[in-house]
Amino acid sequence: MRGRTAAGLWRFLVDTSTGEGHYDNADIGFPVGGSPVLADDAAFSFGTFGFPPPAAHVVEFQEPGERVPGRLSWTARQGGGPDEPLDVPHAWLVEDLPGGRTRVLTQESRCGKPAAALADERPAPMLNGHRAWFDGLVDAARR
Repeated sequence: MRGRTAAGLWRFLVDTSTGEGHYDNADIGFPVGGSPVLADDAAFSFGTFGFPPPAAHVVEFQEPGERVPGRLSWTARQGGGPDEPLDVPHAWLVEDLPGGRTRVLTQESRCGKPAAALADERPAPMLNGHRAWFDGLVDAARR
């Protein structure tokens, strides 16, 4: 992505109150009195792709800086019964590159029977949903 900085994009990634403007496939909640801005060790809930919002927890939080990529990751877990646990680790890397470019990488895994059925659907809802999220972040940063 050209003409945008990692810091400029980062704020749309961590401030979940801006999410409705660029990603409508998430149901994010915070404990009473909790901030909608993700931070190190933050607890929240994160539902997406029709799954009820499981408990989530930020496990890595590093704001981008000069020659330091921004790193954000969380894990979300839901019991769902002995045959249907769901474990969802999600990670982002946002960094400035030479030439005024910005790199954004994201990776998510969904482990468990509820996610296995989703992986077999075509068109691929996770792939398309994450592409929409990325496109929304870029559009938000451009505005």
